[in-house]
Amino acid sequence: MATTTVSIRIDEELKRQAEDLFADLGLNLTTAMTSFIRQSVREQRIPFALTRNIPNEETRRTLDAVLRGEGLSPAYSSLEELKEALNA
Repeated sequence: MATTTVSIRIDEELKRQAEDLFADLGLNLTTAMTSFIRQSVREQRIPFALTRNIPNEETRRTLDAVLRGEGLSPAYSSLEELKEALNA
């Protein structure tokens, strides 16, 4: 079977984490990506659920409080004003 090269750009730290994970599973990055692509072709879809990152209850409460203006630090019109407040 003829092979070809595929190049992708990803964050360096993400690549390192993926390589560590796949190594623990006995795979290298190429084998893991090939497995993903084969499974996608076999199933004719992305082989996992794609979902939105929905904030948890604590994050929602915090966002709601910020939108109501609660718990915010005061605004400063100058760096000097901020320094004075910090030294108080």
